[in-house]
Amino acid sequence: MKNALDVADYFLSCVDREAGDTISHLKLQKLVYYAQAWSLVFRNEPLFAQDIEAWVSGPIVRDVWEKYKIYQDRDIPASENFDIEFTEDELEVLEEVWSTYGELSAKYLRDLVCAEKPWLNSRHSLDLESPSIGVISYDNMKEYYTNFVEV
Repeated sequence: MKNALDVADYFLSCVDREAGDTISHLKLQKLVYYAQAWSLVFRNEPLFAQDIEAWVSGPIVRDVWEKYKIYQDRDIPASENFDIEFTEDELEVLEEVWSTYGELSAKYLRDLVCAEKPWLNSRHSLDLESPSIGVISYDNMKEYYTNFVEV
């Protein structure tokens, strides 16, 4: 099993920097979250083992936060040594997440995910601005996002 930093590195490698595209820490975290959620739906297993916490700014993986927090809202550069090999089914999920969410802004992704049940449920009725480190459960993610799959 990969870790969340591997997934983050994948998304950092997708950014078309020659075209002037950038990626912020906030956006990266949301992409990592959606990759985990859709992996649970389509592969019936997680991409990584780290917990995803329901922070005020949306879902956060602490390891990713620790590594990239210095960038705040600035562009995160591409990983220098990206050589993680994903399986075919892992890549299918990652590519689909990138094609679905990659062009969306960090703010749009934050607003989207913070209106969805897995994040809301893990905050246990806290108001939107109250700090929380509640963990978003795999079961909540899988149950919620499965509802959006066309049969």
